[in-house]
Amino acid sequence: METEGRVVMVSGANRGIGRAIAEACKVRGYKLSLGARQPETLQDLVSSDVLIQEYDAERSETAEAWMKATQARFGRLDALVNNAGVYISARIEDGEDADFDRLWRVNVKGPLKLIQLALPHLKAAGNGRIINLVSLAGKRVPSDDSAGYAMSKHAALALHHAARRVGWDHGVRATAVCPGLVATDMVAWAKVPRDEMIQPADLAELIATIMALPDHAVVAELAVNCRFEPTL
Repeated sequence: METEGRVVMVSGANRGIGRAIAEACKVRGYKLSLGARQPETLQDLVSSDVLIQEYDAERSETAEAWMKATQARFGRLDALVNNAGVYISARIEDGEDADFDRLWRVNVKGPLKLIQLALPHLKAAGNGRIINLVSLAGKRVPSDDSAGYAMSKHAALALHHAARRVGWDHGVRATAVCPGLVATDMVAWAKVPRDEMIQPADLAELIATIMALPDHAVVAELAVNCRFEPTL
């Protein structure tokens, strides 16, 4: 699919995976609408083809303002990348209610709100794309027993498949990307050396490739691992 001039919204774009996706899309000629809690960190990317907007997954009003700003600037939307997320090691036996609640707000309700806002525009595009960054924790529980994180990511995977169904007849194609450990600040707790983890730029290349595939060559789920996974 031709990507030049297509408009993509990327949440959590100021660092890590989100920043890498933004850079990979920019190289391919996309117009970028980048949402971040700290938009000032993206000022080096500002241009006529790049919109920078505040976005906080816990504040639905920022999602609405971001979508309005995107439409005002570009007048269309071709792709949504739900990348913003949070990791909290909330375990069954000692997890705090506040942590479970925040995981739900950010990892499930945040993407849900953006999908709700984006779907009318993606349907109108005729060949819209949704990329949902889920995690392998959406397919199994991590070794640190962070049940709250896994629960939120299992729910995010269910949300993904629901969006995939409702958009299909309108040309909207959705992919759930489920990586293992990616070398970002989110996994500072991991004991695996960072150079042995998935690199954000490599994951971004995979995502950019998937977004450009035609409607009849769709990747519903993409599991990406950096070490042996018994579930794969």
